[in-house]
Amino acid sequence: MTQWSDYTTGERIKLLRGPDLTQEQLAEASGLSVATIRKAERDLGGSLHTLLRISAALNADVSVILGQQAPRRAMRGADRAMLRELSRAVHDTAAGVGVDVQPPAPAELAAGLAAAWEMYRAGDFAGAGVRVAPALREAAAALRAATADQRGTAAGILADAYRLAAYVANQFGARDLAYAGIGHAQDQADRAGDIVRSAMVASGRSWIYLRDSRLGQAEQTARASYESIEPRYGDRDPGLLATYGWHVTFAAVVAARSGDIAGADDLLSQGQAVAARMGRDVTVNGTAFGPTTVTAQAIGISVSTGRPGKALGLFGSLGDPSGLTPSAHNRLMLDVALAQAETRQSDSALDTLLDVCSAAPGWARHQALPGVIAQKASAGSATTAKLRKLSAILGTSMVIS
Repeated sequence: MTQWSDYTTGERIKLLRGPDLTQEQLAEASGLSVATIRKAERDLGGSLHTLLRISAALNADVSVILGQQAPRRAMRGADRAMLRELSRAVHDTAAGVGVDVQPPAPAELAAGLAAAWEMYRAGDFAGAGVRVAPALREAAAALRAATADQRGTAAGILADAYRLAAYVANQFGARDLAYAGIGHAQDQADRAGDIVRSAMVASGRSWIYLRDSRLGQAEQTARASYESIEPRYGDRDPGLLATYGWHVTFAAVVAARSGDIAGADDLLSQGQAVAARMGRDVTVNGTAFGPTTVTAQAIGISVSTGRPGKALGLFGSLGDPSGLTPSAHNRLMLDVALAQAETRQSDSALDTLLDVCSAAPGWARHQALPGVIAQKASAGSATTAKLRKLSAILGTSMVIS
């Protein structure tokens, strides 16, 4: 039986388009030419921007088009079990089920949730999901037992737990669970009366929209998230500056995905100005931001907007990237590999890609870019041996032209 990953990218686009949507209609929906659609379906090349537009028009994640997940993702047994338990934790706690127990001490609760966030930032999404499910129940129990003057703090902790649950679900393509988790996170952030937390939840919702190919809602929500916490000129609080800087930079990412290059560059410059005021990278409520972070994002934006040379130039000036989280560093190197592939440095691109995927195979399997990079690099001087090694690591066939 043919597996979804056995098809080429062009064949997957054709299958997703189906008999009821013509190439002309897909071209109109994606804002691309009919010739571009025909080339994509014949595996004759296409940029990441093209694939993102096609995926949005087909209401599919780009990783589905690239064969990294099936339209209905077939997951490993352990991942399915984790998601089932996470789903129960999200829905039960929201309904008040199973939270009438003695909560742990505040320090123990904080440590459990911090460990889950740390695993997520390291790229261990399944591990984070295993950790956050009990943390959700504990946080809900703590809120139930909180006194009047403790409820704001307890609601904020529960908001963070729901947000992490939504992020894990989104990484596994469990979009309904992601929407549920982020909705409950918003309720608790509002209950806590914390505008910074509310903004972080809004940014998380924007990311879910982005992965769900709802670009208009992603852009609108991202804008609302940073506008709600824009600092005054004299503000020096590193937590507020980091949160605002991350949100405006993420809005630049969304604008770039939407094809608004000028808007993306304007928002990115705002993020760079904030990072310069900070002078260092800091982490606030599970989100890191600063000069290194914003430069890494600028590299990704340059690649996704068709400026690979600029991306490689920025990477050359980056300096020490060790301040990035493991997940952010891995994503940075995928962007570098894509820029190398776009500038016809095929062997270098595959070497960079192999380094990332070998170091973090579990993380790499949830990313769309490895398939894009392999496709582009296989059209150059890349060796078949490297592509086969990548296929073995990622568990999906790589297109070899």
